[in-house]
Amino acid sequence: VQLQASGGGLVQAGGSLRLSCAASGRTFSSYVMGWFRQAPGKEREFVAGISWSGSSTYYADSVKGRFTISRDNAKSTLYLQMNSLKPEDTAVYYCAADPILTKIVRTGPNGIDYWGKGTQVTVSS
Repeated sequence: VQLQASGGGLVQAGGSLRLSCAASGRTFSSYVMGWFRQAPGKEREFVAGISWSGSSTYYADSVKGRFTISRDNAKSTLYLQMNSLKPEDTAVYYCAADPILTKIVRTGPNGIDYWGKGTQVTVSS
């Protein structure tokens, strides 16, 4: 599956952004989807994940209550609504896909089957 993330940009602290990830090539609903981010000098980290149907969602503690992950299987698109943004949210955000739930939400970025190119999110103070 090919993934293309978009929607990043520059926003002031407290603002909002909505990221999208368009998928093509395989049956979108066959994959667990996730968002990861990587700040300069840091390792890529899990942000949020969503099950195949969208019935279950998972979040890193740092974004709980501020970010919402969702998916539209009819449109083969993944979303990340980011509210109350903080400067520490600044990073390149990547969408990822894998048929196995634990590879997205538990075991970290290594071994995940598919990645999109990142989109930069910059939050100014």
